[in-house]
Amino acid sequence: MTDYNKFIFPEKGNAREALQLINIIAIPNMAIFIVNENQQLVGSLTDGDIRRGLLKGLNIDTPVSSLMNTNSRYFVENENNFEKVAKYKAMAIRFVPVLNAERKIVEIIDLDKLRSIIPVDAVLMAGGKGERLKPLTDKVPKPLLKIGDTPIIIRNIERLASYGVTKFHISLGHMAEQIESALLACNKENVSFDFIKETQPLGTIGSVQLVENFENDTILLMNSDLLTNINFDDFYQKFIESKSDMQVATVPYHIDVPYAIMDINSENEVMSFSEKPRYTYYSNAGIYLFKKELINLIPKNSPFDATHFMEAVIANKKKLTSYPILSYWLDIGRIDDFYKAQEDVKHIYF
Repeated sequence: MTDYNKFIFPEKGNAREALQLINIIAIPNMAIFIVNENQQLVGSLTDGDIRRGLLKGLNIDTPVSSLMNTNSRYFVENENNFEKVAKYKAMAIRFVPVLNAERKIVEIIDLDKLRSIIPVDAVLMAGGKGERLKPLTDKVPKPLLKIGDTPIIIRNIERLASYGVTKFHISLGHMAEQIESALLACNKENVSFDFIKETQPLGTIGSVQLVENFENDTILLMNSDLLTNINFDDFYQKFIESKSDMQVATVPYHIDVPYAIMDINSENEVMSFSEKPRYTYYSNAGIYLFKKELINLIPKNSPFDATHFMEAVIANKKKLTSYPILSYWLDIGRIDDFYKAQEDVKHIYF
């Protein structure tokens, strides 16, 4: 957890004391946050604010209340701060306090360490046996197979955490204890785990019904054995912009026909032809965003796959959209995929 107390300074302090604190912390683009006697945020202060005050004729013992920025930026606890992140990043603001309802600082976020803050609960499906990856999965569950030096499920957790996701629900089945122990030992900052244990196979989405509490109104569900550098910020942005009830990430799949293809009518007349055409289809990438309210479409204690879920969404006249992944994506389902991932991870930015 971030030690935010070192960034907090009393309103009654002076510029000299504030500058000493800034010098001790010595972090680029930093600010300290000024609080009143009730520990409420009243402003922020940088070394630049102090410098500008001195140039105006104020002295080094001037109270910080005369130098601080009273329009400092902040996040609100338990609110959707997604749009603010992009705005603050564009303004080159690095440290942002999170305020509770009483305007007291409960956390300070370093935006240099986050790509975004997408307001979702993540559900990672990690219950499969990995039969096609034997003998690699004889003693190690598929989600714990290492790509490079990191288990694939931890790679996915770290990437989602870099987009501000903090709440993870892990659906477990085969070798559940190994996976649970590995995740609890990874000590990822600001991340919490809720483990869902299936007593019977529930398909690729059925276990979502076993989650007792979701903190957010949007759920991001994905298979834990995917290697991808999908931009989760853009994925979520498109979900909101399209006003979808559910969005599925898809992978373009091209089929190139090496011959001219003719369009022939019922009278065997050639109406047109295409020379060596390419047809593009979109396959399911195993990553989904959907509104929490759709969970009632998933039957309880019954096997249910994500494909069944999408069919139910369509049947209930809800809006289902596709999000084509134009970056890297690999489903590690076979031995060949596993060894390909070992090479790809050396050259692709994640």
